[in-house]
Amino acid sequence: QVQLVESGGGLVQTGGSLRLSCAAPGRTFSVYAMGWFRQAPGKEREFLVGISRRGDSTDYADSVKGRFTISRDAAKNTVYLQMNSLKPEDTAVYFCAATESYYPSRHLVTYGAWGQGTQVTVSS
Repeated sequence: QVQLVESGGGLVQTGGSLRLSCAAPGRTFSVYAMGWFRQAPGKEREFLVGISRRGDSTDYADSVKGRFTISRDAAKNTVYLQMNSLKPEDTAVYFCAATESYYPSRHLVTYGAWGQGTQVTVSS
């Protein structure tokens, strides 16, 4: 299975921005649809956004629509999550995941590979 490495998390104030990256070193990323999820303490892991293999289709959860943007760079084998207008309730561990489907899915079980997660903390 492809190995995924997230980076870019950190501490930011309310209203600030962060950009997360998810890389698959040495692998061809374009065979996977990708998703971003997050998990806050005591809560289930939730879907945020997904992007199709070629980047021609995206799906956003209502909680992040208009604030978060997913993109992918095939040449760099990297998927990005640009997060703007961050709120304290966005505090969580953020995960990227890969599925061999063409389109992303909102269901965790669809994804066969996961990154280790990166912490995002938004202070009020």
